[in-house]
Amino acid sequence: MTQRHGAFAAASGAAVCFLGGAAFLTPTAPQSSSVAPMSRALRGATASEGPAASSFAAPAAVALLAAAAVGGRVTRQAEAKKGVRVVDGKEIPWNLFSPKAPYRGKVVPNKKHPQTLTEKTGDANWETTHVTFDHGGNVPYIEGQSIGIIAPGPDKKGETPARIRLYSIASSAVGDDESSRTVSLCVKRVVEVDGKFANREVGQDKPDKAGTHYPDNKVYRGVTSNHICDFNVGDEVLITGPTGAEMLLPEDPKANIIMLATGTGIAPMRSYLRLLFNDRVGAAVCNGFGPRKFKGLAWLFMGVPFSKSLLYDDEHKEYAAKYPLQFRYDYAVSREQKNAAGQKMYIQTKMAEYTEELWALMQKPNTHVYMCGLKGMEAGMTECFSGIAEKSGLKWEEFAKKMKSDGRYHVEVY
Repeated sequence: MTQRHGAFAAASGAAVCFLGGAAFLTPTAPQSSSVAPMSRALRGATASEGPAASSFAAPAAVALLAAAAVGGRVTRQAEAKKGVRVVDGKEIPWNLFSPKAPYRGKVVPNKKHPQTLTEKTGDANWETTHVTFDHGGNVPYIEGQSIGIIAPGPDKKGETPARIRLYSIASSAVGDDESSRTVSLCVKRVVEVDGKFANREVGQDKPDKAGTHYPDNKVYRGVTSNHICDFNVGDEVLITGPTGAEMLLPEDPKANIIMLATGTGIAPMRSYLRLLFNDRVGAAVCNGFGPRKFKGLAWLFMGVPFSKSLLYDDEHKEYAAKYPLQFRYDYAVSREQKNAAGQKMYIQTKMAEYTEELWALMQKPNTHVYMCGLKGMEAGMTECFSGIAEKSGLKWEEFAKKMKSDGRYHVEVY
């Protein structure tokens, strides 16, 4: 996956509490001195918000607070400051670790999900995994960003170690365990049998961690994806980043969020949903219970080929049950579902069932669209909304362009 801000606030530290839309935290002591020192602290809250908001010393002390930025538009100022990028006037963590000086993390067990999320479908690349790394609080990030992973290699070009691969982060800023010390990825194992490329000749393919292998075929295995999917607890992982400003959530807690994801494109969406509907920092009160800070509507459309390929379905059902007025989700399972006209069910096909409702929602200036996954998704949007836009005297392409310029239309496809 390619690159993918946290909503309302994100933090790396020991104690986190939402008050008046800003996060307060008590910094943790660093576990590594490899993070570059910075001239002054990162700020996500003003000095008037109390000592906890101004006491952390940024990556040198490995405690970070980053307030959300609307639209993900990067400004030029202060970019010379190492480890920071300014987005809409807010400082966010940026490339704290480089390919030449990565952070050495450890694979840790995830209590929420098994490593393999999917079931066998008959396709060679059926497996998608959820893998969690301990970064000790040294790699702060915010929802919608990505990290890079360096595999030993060799890669397609014979380079050792392999060239960095970027993956959208699938956990919220506090991590799945809400300790601000972990980061999780959602990674599909790339396996191609008798295709154009091969890095295992006939007889060379060995069983992977999931037990899949093709000894009678020429096989290409994605170097970094298989490296990640074969991880065991305790293994070392080389991490770079964080990076990415395109998929940052709006700061407005009343914003509406339309999310479109195919396959592992669900990763940034999952990070948003964890913050909005699960994490203690997303609650309106400090104990993590009761009303949520988020007051808008989050609507997810997810496309997969098989129902066995659905990702995080248990979480989506939980959110819908707890917050039915704020969270909706629809799945498009292309090889199993068809619409009333007999067409395969893709995301745009499913969205077409709600065209008028979605179109009305997009007219609101606080509605954002997030799209992550396969190329062609934008063409699907054109297919879905061109007709209703024309009825309104508009061209969809021009409307979408205006949403982008307003920072309301966020796209990462590959």
